[in-house]
Amino acid sequence: MSRTLSLIGAALCWAGLAAPSIAEGRLDKLRATGQISLGFPDASPPFGFLDKDAKPVGYSLEICEHVAQKLKAALDLPKLDIRHVPVMSATRIPLINNGTIDLECGTASNLPERHKLIAFAPTTFVAQVVLTARKDSPVDVNDIASFRGKAISAQAGGETQRVATRINVRDKLDIQVMPAKDTAEVFLLLETGRAVGTINDDALAHATVAGAKRPGDYKIGTQGLEFAPYGILEPKDDPAFKAAVDKAVVELIQDGTVARLYSRYFEQPIPPRGINLELPMSDVLKRALANPTDSGDEAAYR
Repeated sequence: MSRTLSLIGAALCWAGLAAPSIAEGRLDKLRATGQISLGFPDASPPFGFLDKDAKPVGYSLEICEHVAQKLKAALDLPKLDIRHVPVMSATRIPLINNGTIDLECGTASNLPERHKLIAFAPTTFVAQVVLTARKDSPVDVNDIASFRGKAISAQAGGETQRVATRINVRDKLDIQVMPAKDTAEVFLLLETGRAVGTINDDALAHATVAGAKRPGDYKIGTQGLEFAPYGILEPKDDPAFKAAVDKAVVELIQDGTVARLYSRYFEQPIPPRGINLELPMSDVLKRALANPTDSGDEAAYR
């Protein structure tokens, strides 16, 4: 993958996207149906979740909604209705590939091996994978070895589950990695005592702890096990659609829309309970936004 989107822009001509296309692709589908389907996690604040009126909201989802408006304008469509489709880590890639959704707007980590199955838009968040536990637990959330022989919950099908499993096998820690369907269930397993800890991306960990009945009862690691760039998921092998979406995301980065959405969801109270994550933008994310990239290579973010 390229270090920046410049190579993508050079290879594909944005100006021709509004013209009729002979090849079948997502842009043809948008023209034919006047509808775009956005997949989103409905229990992963602040990236994708439901507000008090059960309306889908979130940082990643709103970026996708802005992308949809840019696609509508670029294709000169009279309308482009947005269909929201709840997804989970285990279902998001299959639903992209079978055409159920056109984009997935959540917490997908951009990993080089995933590029065999899916494409990514330019990175709009960079997470650290961290551990969470109760404060009265003797485990050290900055040392996974302290969880030896204990249970840790992780989102099924997500990168955090793979990180926990990989370290567990490598270091022979005999940790039970308990799969959960979403972020809410990951924390529920800790909250109810079925797991001693959780492994999750830092923003999701802070969001779930902040939303707990007793937030002060929990401790969150400050030393990440690894970092994970997030990007909107796109279908693989549809270069015209990828070029259109990538261009829209870069424009949203450059005009300040992404920074404003970040402030809204990470530094201000969010629905439905008015929780404030108080999580300023990291230096690594600032660098990624200053030099937009769809790369899954860690070196691209240094």
